[in-house]
Amino acid sequence: MRRDEIVDWQTYSDDRDTLRTAVLEIKKPRRVHLGDHLTFLFENHETIRYQVQEIMRAERIVRESAIREEIATYNSMLGGPGQLGCALLIEIEEEEQRRPLLESWLGLQECLYAELADGTRIRAGYDPTQVGRGRLSAVQYLTFDLPEGPVRLGSEFPTLELSVDLNEAQRVALATDLAATRG
Repeated sequence: MRRDEIVDWQTYSDDRDTLRTAVLEIKKPRRVHLGDHLTFLFENHETIRYQVQEIMRAERIVRESAIREEIATYNSMLGGPGQLGCALLIEIEEEEQRRPLLESWLGLQECLYAELADGTRIRAGYDPTQVGRGRLSAVQYLTFDLPEGPVRLGSEFPTLELSVDLNEAQRVALATDLAATRG
């Protein structure tokens, strides 16, 4: 995402409802649920641009240096050429279960994979600074280095072994996003 693609928060606010509706549609096939507690939110150029605009609006950001910092932060979530970037949300509604599960799932991020049509499993890349002391953070930013779009996502964590086949819309969306990373 480039700086010239971002408008000031007041201008954005004028068209926000229309843009929000469009981006929510873009996000639908990029949201993948894995079991009861894990959700992958894959990002692309449009979803990241929307998030930067939303933050600028919410925080009333107008300083050029702050705008550029937000752009850099969110661009890093996209990954590089041949990578799909996503946020992994670990959603545990029951408060009394949250801490014990996050503690017991320490190391989960090392066991997540995207599977290709030929059965090859590609492990997620992650930033080790996201892992808290003694427990997993409820939000993880991941990247997958992929030669082609995935057909399945999964976990090989010992107490959380599961996978989900991507539907046609998800496969197409992720393959399109992956192709866009290569220019």
